[in-house]
Amino acid sequence: MKDIFYTPVDQSSGDHVPVLRRLLEKMSCTWAAGEKVGIKVHWGERGNRSFLSPAYVREIVQWQLGRGAKPYIFDTTVLYSGGRRTAEESLKTARENGYDEKYLGCEIIVADGSDGRSVTDIPAHGNHFATVQVADVFKETDAFIIFSHFKGHMAASFGGAIKNLSMGFASRAQKQRMHADVHPELIRKSCIKCGLCSEVCPTGAARQEPEEYPEFDLEICIGCAQCIGLCPEVALRILWETDDRVFQEKLVETAAAVWKMIAGKTILINACIRITAECDCWPGHNPVIAPDYGFIGGYHPLSVDEASLEKVGKAPFEKTHPQVNWERQFTYARQIGM
Repeated sequence: MKDIFYTPVDQSSGDHVPVLRRLLEKMSCTWAAGEKVGIKVHWGERGNRSFLSPAYVREIVQWQLGRGAKPYIFDTTVLYSGGRRTAEESLKTARENGYDEKYLGCEIIVADGSDGRSVTDIPAHGNHFATVQVADVFKETDAFIIFSHFKGHMAASFGGAIKNLSMGFASRAQKQRMHADVHPELIRKSCIKCGLCSEVCPTGAARQEPEEYPEFDLEICIGCAQCIGLCPEVALRILWETDDRVFQEKLVETAAAVWKMIAGKTILINACIRITAECDCWPGHNPVIAPDYGFIGGYHPLSVDEASLEKVGKAPFEKTHPQVNWERQFTYARQIGM
């Protein structure tokens, strides 16, 4: 099979569904009619406006139904406070963002379960994890489609297929293990003492007395980085306990472990549209940093992400997230044999 497929969008049109349809027509499925297909998506955080339209996911669902497959859509819970911390809240957020089962034509689930315990430990091979803990979806799913929004990310510079396999499949405990080196550092001259960081902190690690600067208890900080991402004055930056490349390596190790479970029965698609500075986890202002390019599909996460970065270019991400060693995603993936 050809490694990479690309269908460009018309910059003058806001409707890119036909462009995605042309990509799907080019791609081959290795699974038969009647098999269960899990479609991994990110349906956006509450208040976020950069997430991928459910119209694209509906197109993928219809494609699979037309082939006689049995598709379902899934995501996992997250570390931070907001609309996806629990399964109940996440499904509510999905509906608010248009991800409705009746519209999409298939079931929508939170794959790590209503209590976050539908997880399994799978072997990992790298410098950081002997095993990684992810949603327990492998036994009940015959094939996968990884549909990712290619956009910026404060700790990884960008996120695409690798990140969707990694953070997207990971249990909350595994997400914590990957974020363990990320902590906030206050830039006092920029802080306006608004209190938002203490308001959104899910563990109480950010504390603030009236009219005082916030303080951060790094002993109980879980590294979710929500305070950093939501600070309206950009008065917080990442304080790395180790080299920032460690986060990239942990991200890749988790993705590689998942990939070993599903390689050969998976299609990956990156949507290089509405390319924003940050991921779809952040509500509020999230500026677009590059024009729409189109959809890139393939059969390996590394090649799909590399093709996406080549198409969009590294400049938008390096300008938005300077001094982030994004190259480590690719070099480490090859180093550990992904």
